[in-house]
Amino acid sequence: MIPFVKGHGLGNDYVVLSEEDLPGPLSTRAIVRICDRNRGVGSDGILLRVPTTRADFGLRIFNPDGSEAEKSGNGLRIFAKFLWDHGHASAATFTVDTKGGVVECRCHVRDGRVGFVTVEMGRATFRAPEIPMSGPDREVVGVPLQLADGTALSVTAVSVGNPHCVVFVDRLDEAACRRLGPLVERHPAFPNRTNVQFARVHARDTLDILIWERGAGFTLASGSSSCGAAAAAVRNGLCDPGRVRVRMPGGELVIEVRPDWSLRLEGPVEEVCRGTLSAEFVEAHLP
Repeated sequence: MIPFVKGHGLGNDYVVLSEEDLPGPLSTRAIVRICDRNRGVGSDGILLRVPTTRADFGLRIFNPDGSEAEKSGNGLRIFAKFLWDHGHASAATFTVDTKGGVVECRCHVRDGRVGFVTVEMGRATFRAPEIPMSGPDREVVGVPLQLADGTALSVTAVSVGNPHCVVFVDRLDEAACRRLGPLVERHPAFPNRTNVQFARVHARDTLDILIWERGAGFTLASGSSSCGAAAAAVRNGLCDPGRVRVRMPGGELVIEVRPDWSLRLEGPVEEVCRGTLSAEFVEAHLP
């Protein structure tokens, strides 16, 4: 049997596994089944602890469709809590090696448990080759994007270690997010696909966003999406540098956007349950 822990950040939930506990590499089929909310544990993705020589801990992040993500702000908070609460981390501040770069996590411990985590998410970049986005080497800020259904959008594309496409709107509409999100995610301008945020500026320090997450679909909350949206709002002159509140259906995160475009994420985290994948499940769905 394989142990797992399930946690969530503002309703964005992940299953945490350790590579050393698995019989072999995680296949796409296994990831999809584990994330299935009817036939598996059910989650928005999998956080896989792996060995690394670049940081204190290594992490691979998988979407529920089996694709691999470079970085996840909510996932990193869940992983940080797992490391501290389960005795893997000896200090409250440590580094984590992700596909999108090495980040620093700081656990806020109360009564021996972590309920809040701060993550240094790295730097935002708007340059097309670094997102990546097709076309000439330029900053993708307020550029037109024509969708397959004929919809014309003005978008700002940004990478915070993973790609984001931010659309500023006057009114948030979940139906429009669900309809247009997949068209933007899979637009040929984004060779690796992209996460999508529809954002409405509430004040110079506050954003409301809806999220279509690459490989997961409509999502209640996303840490990296909050970072991308906050950075895009500052770059477009819609919010001031510094602390930006980002409000989502699942709750609120605070993103600090610094003058050098480095980003700090602050937010809550909660463990949902601990369990084991049964021998029957493992034999049927894992190699």
